[in-house]
Amino acid sequence: MTIFDSVVLGVIEGFTEFLPISSTGHMIVASKFLGLEQTSVTKAYEVIIQFAAILAVFFNYKEKFTLKHTQLWMKVFLAFLPIATIGFLFSKQIKALFNVEIVAIMFIVGGIVFLVVEKWFIKDDAAAVQNVENVSFKQALWIGLAQVFALIPGTSRAGSTIIGALLVGLSRKASAEFSFLLAFPVMAAVTAHDLLKHYKEFADTDLLTLGIGFFVAFVVAYLTIKLFLAFLERFTFVAFGVYRIIFGVILLMLF
Repeated sequence: MTIFDSVVLGVIEGFTEFLPISSTGHMIVASKFLGLEQTSVTKAYEVIIQFAAILAVFFNYKEKFTLKHTQLWMKVFLAFLPIATIGFLFSKQIKALFNVEIVAIMFIVGGIVFLVVEKWFIKDDAAAVQNVENVSFKQALWIGLAQVFALIPGTSRAGSTIIGALLVGLSRKASAEFSFLLAFPVMAAVTAHDLLKHYKEFADTDLLTLGIGFFVAFVVAYLTIKLFLAFLERFTFVAFGVYRIIFGVILLMLF
């Protein structure tokens, strides 16, 4: 992996991780075009940019990482439990689902779901929950159950949680913010697991390349979170639905 590869993948990971468009599909396409295979170097790189994304959440919402917000984090943890349980129990079956065709199909399905939800279900101004602090435990559990669909490659963790949040009465902004916060325990668990599994592979990597990838992914993810929230103050999720469908069709045509 070159420094150029590191920068490109860092930008893509940072930009797509928190948007409802699935970072997995974009990383697959980027890796194919860059000619990158799944080696110890790329695995170590994936771990380090996941960690960068976690830090981006922390620095954007550091005021919520206090005892004052204990109840909010209890709700986030409750929402985390379904995907942690299902992911642990069915990890082998989930890995067997991973191929480009499934990723592409789920891109298209997810795009259609966004368009349907936006057209027939969402009245943002009338949403029961405008502030993420006011999410109930019951709503958090339903969002967590919706997140389980993210175990299907190409579905998008952000996409499934946002759809779940919209359907249980959160506004677009509150849905996005709860999705960001929920990313913290999910990605922390994934990163910790990958780090324990692949820690020896860091010995074979170029630390400069890893460092640049980490920095780029962090900066892009940090800015993406802020820009995404600003976007939702003026626009809907329709653009993401259309984009998902187009990208899924392109994936099917290419691979």
